[in-house]
Amino acid sequence: MNILFLVYHGFSQESGISKKIHQQVRGLRQNGHQVHLCYYDFNKQGHRCRFVNCNIISDYGSGRLAGLFSRICYGSIYRYCRQQHVDLVYSRSFMNASPFLIHLFAKLRRRGIRCVCEIPTYPYDKEVSGYCLNDRLALLIDKLFRKRLARQMDAIVTFANVDTIFGQRTIKISNGVDFDALPLHQQPSEQDSALHFIGVAEMHYWHGFDRLVAGLGEYYQRHPDGRRIYFHVVGWEDYRGMSNLGYPTIDEVTERYGISEYIIKHGRLFGIPLNNLFDACSFAIGSLGRHRCGIDDIKTLKNREYAARGIPFIYSENDSDFDDKPYVLKAPKDESPIDIDAILLFLDNNPAPASDIRKSVEHLSWKCQMAEVLKSVVTVVP
Repeated sequence: MNILFLVYHGFSQESGISKKIHQQVRGLRQNGHQVHLCYYDFNKQGHRCRFVNCNIISDYGSGRLAGLFSRICYGSIYRYCRQQHVDLVYSRSFMNASPFLIHLFAKLRRRGIRCVCEIPTYPYDKEVSGYCLNDRLALLIDKLFRKRLARQMDAIVTFANVDTIFGQRTIKISNGVDFDALPLHQQPSEQDSALHFIGVAEMHYWHGFDRLVAGLGEYYQRHPDGRRIYFHVVGWEDYRGMSNLGYPTIDEVTERYGISEYIIKHGRLFGIPLNNLFDACSFAIGSLGRHRCGIDDIKTLKNREYAARGIPFIYSENDSDFDDKPYVLKAPKDESPIDIDAILLFLDNNPAPASDIRKSVEHLSWKCQMAEVLKSVVTVVP
């Protein structure tokens, strides 16, 4: 099959979303298909361009008009699909439904090209709560046109446990992992009496890392001479929406409890430095605040990456791939500080070899997950 994988933004080396997209493309190729990656970025001259496999298919120029043209002119995508005899367009929603995208996908469908759209998080309306006017306006436009756009799809790919989205049938899969990119976790030396936690995310208010920091603050108030526990925070913290919605930042909670020496912020890490930090830690922190944006069921990429590395972890949402696993601790879906004593008890009573944790998620490779998408499209669509 000849597949165009369509995204509406560019990539960065440290972005988990960027890594995920490239892993999905690799998963499709591992299933024996030819895949063209189409994306939007700037060229060396600063022009806004649309690329396919690093080749420019449309140069919109520079300035404000170029930004507008990039959002309404999709003819280059249609021409490329026609010239390259594309069979399937796999697009990744960017909360950007519009009449122009509806027109593009209607033309693709009339030509006999199958189309599916991945919605990374559903429902997503509350994710921009408290954000700036431009973000809220983008959501409003999306809400006006997303049902009509969904009708132009053969299916919606989702990681949520729902049968339809915007009136369109869903293909339910799990977020996958690239095992080659994630080395097996090495247990820290027992000579270090301190315990180290790690949380990796492009942090938004729904990640709820403030709950873990508050839990550490409560722990040190109860056990001022207890075991030393450190929280290593990796990634960029997006403060939009936090103060407007009443959720504290990590720094605010750290200052409130006076535990700055135990909260270590590393910024963005990837590659060997990130792998080395994982090996210094014994426990990982998943999302602790998905309830804040109205999400109960989700299959996050981070849970799968933690499991693929072979490190135990905590989260608060429902995730059917992990809810019954012995190496997972479930947190309550509320605003309570995380119980650090419960984590210590869990780690003492649930030793799990990294190799066993990793083996339990071998079926979650991107090759297997993308195969499920293709099987559903081919068997249901004539």
